[in-house]
Amino acid sequence: MVFAHGFGCDQNMWRLVAPAFEADYKVVVFDHVGAGHSDLSAYDPVKYASLQGYADDVVAICRELGLSEVIFVGHSVSAMIGALASIKAPDLFDSLVMVGPSPRYIDDTDYTGGFTAPQIDELLDSLADNHMGWSAAMAPAIMGNPDRPDLAAELTDSFCRTDPAIAKAFARVTFTSDNRADLPNITARTLILQGSDDIIASERVGEYVHAQVPNSRLVYLKASGHCPNLSAPEEVIAAIRDFV
Repeated sequence: MVFAHGFGCDQNMWRLVAPAFEADYKVVVFDHVGAGHSDLSAYDPVKYASLQGYADDVVAICRELGLSEVIFVGHSVSAMIGALASIKAPDLFDSLVMVGPSPRYIDDTDYTGGFTAPQIDELLDSLADNHMGWSAAMAPAIMGNPDRPDLAAELTDSFCRTDPAIAKAFARVTFTSDNRADLPNITARTLILQGSDDIIASERVGEYVHAQVPNSRLVYLKASGHCPNLSAPEEVIAAIRDFV
């Protein structure tokens, strides 16, 4: 099982979920280049100008470690990164688990991604102008669960630890990508975990992903917010166990 984190996070975001599977699977956690304790000198702005660059890294990690029949668990943007990796190397992947996925964040004709193009531009400009301020303002909204401020504080700290220049570039790639056309090409069996009150990836988006991915199952979580791996790890573990 390979666990991949979302924007502004690192492998630590899986600490409450991944260990639950260590008795039955070889568990791999890692930091995307530019995040956590990754080698920042390895960051290539050309390679990582699209999500395919990150997907190529996932394939490389799996091949380097000699993995097969991989169950890839991707949170947020890593759900799409995993989808791209599985399309590129279908021989490696048995299953995908998408936690809060979105193939496109910007609204389009007959598609509701949750944000208008001007809203995304404003979000990216704000991040570029004041990384720390943006992190402090956005993390609580993304996390949800206002009655548990410790969760928002953890996500804020994670955002703030990210290199500002790389965070700006990764945010642009994340929030302006459009992977809708890739979804029908996924051949791995797929579980979509959809939280409630998720301002980043709404239920309509999760239902769209389910409709477009051929062999997929959609599970609605009781957990609210965009990070159920932190706010409701037991529920996430149970849903994955039931799927695998």
